Amino acid sequence: MQAIIITGMSGAGKTLALNHFEDMGYYCMENLPPQFIVNFIELINNSKKTIEKLAILIDVRARFFEELYETVQNLKKMDCQVKILFLDAMDKVIINRYKELRRPHPIESTSLSLSIDKERKMLNNIKDCSDVIIDTSRLSTSEFKNKLNKIFFNGNKKGLNINIESFGFKNGILLEADLVFDVRFIENPYYIEELKELNGTDEKIKNFIFSFEDSNIFVEKVINLLEFLIPKYIKEGKSMLTIGIGCTGGKHRSVCIAQKLYEQLKIKYLTVHISHRDQRLW
Repeated sequence: MQAIIITGMSGAGKTLALNHFEDMGYYCMENLPPQFIVNFIELINNSKKTIEKLAILIDVRARFFEELYETVQNLKKMDCQVKILFLDAMDKVIINRYKELRRPHPIESTSLSLSIDKERKMLNNIKDCSDVIIDTSRLSTSEFKNKLNKIFFNGNKKGLNINIESFGFKNGILLEADLVFDVRFIENPYYIEELKELNGTDEKIKNFIFSFEDSNIFVEKVINLLEFLIPKYIKEGKSMLTIGIGCTGGKHRSVCIAQKLYEQLKIKYLTVHISHRDQRLW
């Protein structure tokens, strides 16, 4: 088993790192008391469902944090490939980050500066034995993720998962969507008697929708926009993109257009998925 222990200064980016390891396929946990980590890995080793890659965030909030070094040595005796990732940042950067977040520091003291100083002293020993130390003071989010990729994932980035989902505005907008396109400008098959009971996956609906030049132009322009945006999302480290296609009821036009976008994006991108939110209402 591969295990990454993520620790370091509060405000240095530990949660961001943990989230990135999760995006890269690691089983992730936060602030498990160090002495329980050995028990957890023993449980995994004796289980039928194995976990190959594990990332655990541990900071000074964890009970018995001082036992972390001993725990790491015990893990190594269990043939666990364990590495300690220590995240650090300059005091003034941490102070600015805390001012922006307006959250209390986990070490109580009379001032934020004193809290930081106390935490540094508590972390000295574990920092000295860390395998990787990253100073995040001057790193943007994307630069930080790229650095993690180079160190832990051979420079690889996980591909962007693209989810295309149709929906009906009358049932509420798709709240989880990053991008929403409204296709209610297309003539509605609902008002044509022989098409009313069909849905957007039916050939008759497809033929009707794409008999209009505007439908074809719309799809072409959306594809052009997505081909411009997707590489930029990937560069910034975005792992999931949800595209909502909406019409009135979520049965005809949005379904048909969503299917068309899916077919075209699938040619170029491997991780493209499609779903129809209001399918249960058809």
